[in-house]
Amino acid sequence: MIDIFMKMSLLKQNDERMRAVIKSGRLVMPYYSYRGQEVIPSTISALLRDTDYICTIYRGTHDSLAKGCPVDQLWAELAGRVTGTCKGKGGPMHITHPGSGVMVTTGIVGSTMPIANGLAWGSKLKGNDAVTIAYFGDGASNIGAFHESLNLASLWKLPVVFVCSNNRYSEHTKTEFGTAIDQIARRAESYTMPGVRVDGNDVLAMHAAASEAIDRARAGEGPTLIEAMTFRFFGHVFGDDDKYMDEGEKAAAMQADPYPVYRSFLLDNGHADEAELAAIEAGHKDEIDAALQFALDSPFPEAIEVARDVYAYEVAE
Repeated sequence: MIDIFMKMSLLKQNDERMRAVIKSGRLVMPYYSYRGQEVIPSTISALLRDTDYICTIYRGTHDSLAKGCPVDQLWAELAGRVTGTCKGKGGPMHITHPGSGVMVTTGIVGSTMPIANGLAWGSKLKGNDAVTIAYFGDGASNIGAFHESLNLASLWKLPVVFVCSNNRYSEHTKTEFGTAIDQIARRAESYTMPGVRVDGNDVLAMHAAASEAIDRARAGEGPTLIEAMTFRFFGHVFGDDDKYMDEGEKAAAMQADPYPVYRSFLLDNGHADEAELAAIEAGHKDEIDAALQFALDSPFPEAIEVARDVYAYEVAE
């Protein structure tokens, strides 16, 4: 429970600092805030091993951090510095850090799922029990790759868990305006796999659903589709005025912010005391301070980096 809180604290503070730094003009980049959705990757990653994989999307900075992507390298990548996870060439939509199991962040809607299938197939060929998580949003469930991936994963009993973070909006469109089914989890029935709809802002509910799905995949029993209901506190992209949201909807979601709810749960049930949680939060503030400074102090890539990691060169013996 404390491990999950630690991840949530890091994710919450990281997003708040990122938005503040962009507003200040110190960094200029596209940014997709995940604030309000911290429970999902924090809980799932607490159940994963270092050798497990995740594939995530451009709103997946929290997924990467929760899995263990180094904070300083992540900030450097977002800042376009050579010390970043992809040498500053990927930016905020392409965080990748295989050392922590963050195999890809993709800007192509729905593409995490076929990639996750490939990783899961590789694990199956190797005979290990690694599990791959494919994160995606509700809009991606209408993409062809979603249906193809679920079909193949079920057919081959791949050790993959498909996690749909349903924040109720596909970019600027309410889910029900573009999705013909009332629950995305029900689509799992077509592919003979378990489909679970869960409150993605409830740590205990999320833990129960994710634990069962991950254990099932690790045991070689095949994939699961989890539809985690949540809400993003800000627009699709930073600067979006989110006027397409129903009046009062955003305010109600922020009033039910899962971070203070879970923090109070830990205190009220004796799982931690105020000093312990405050120390965790202070530690993350310092870590993010250091990561920001590391990014700002790091150099931009040199021109030669344009050709590196793109072409293969023969090395003379």
